[in-house]
Amino acid sequence: MHTPPHPGAHLKEDYLKPLGLSITKAAAALGVSRKALSEVINGRTGISVDMAMRLGKAFGENPQIWLRLQQQYDVWHAARNRATYAKVRRLYASVGPQPGA
Repeated sequence: MHTPPHPGAHLKEDYLKPLGLSITKAAAALGVSRKALSEVINGRTGISVDMAMRLGKAFGENPQIWLRLQQQYDVWHAARNRATYAKVRRLYASVGPQPGA
């Protein structure tokens, strides 16, 4: 599996560049600070629910698209750090209600 791009890179390459929008102009249109948008675009901050709502409205899309992109990015990076989860033990054998629950 390839490394999924940070949603900010997608925002920059597929939305801001084709529309000829600077970070400053896009931030003003989204109602956020230039710094906040710059941090998303440069991959230093993830897409929050608030930002997803703003992007969804600004670009006429479902905000869940942005949240899914962020989730895919986060899960891929978490899965690469297997040592963090090495000590986690399975608590039960099957999914669903357990006896006595």
